[in-house]
Amino acid sequence: MPMQLEIVTAERVLFQGEVDTVVAPGIEGELGILPKHAALMTVLQPGELRFRTGDTEENFAVTGGFIDVRGDRVSVLADAAERVDEIDLARAEEAVDRARQRIAERQEDVDLERALHSLRRAQVRLNVTRRRRGAGVPQRERGAGA
Repeated sequence: MPMQLEIVTAERVLFQGEVDTVVAPGIEGELGILPKHAALMTVLQPGELRFRTGDTEENFAVTGGFIDVRGDRVSVLADAAERVDEIDLARAEEAVDRARQRIAERQEDVDLERALHSLRRAQVRLNVTRRRRGAGVPQRERGAGA
């Protein structure tokens, strides 16, 4: 018995459809959600959000937000999220390097907190992409289910 999942950012709906399981980066670690899960609302940490439908798994890099579980409906309200297969690995590596350089230089006009946030976001995107692309997990065709 599947459940309804919706993944939304301020810019767009990334996914809407039926899934069998959801694993999200909760505030206290990975949070596994199956159909008929108890009602829950919690903060998402930067990390990997994944869900499975049958034998297909989809993976997203999220940089925070909230997850709301009610009955057989799961709503993810992400600060930012991207499908792993949409992330350009070279650009993600460059973003990590740029953020590290800004932090190392610490010029007066650089907001350190903002630079650290940029570094965390870039590292999440890079780590999730490297892990998933090397894992050989089948990805659903881009645009399917959205």
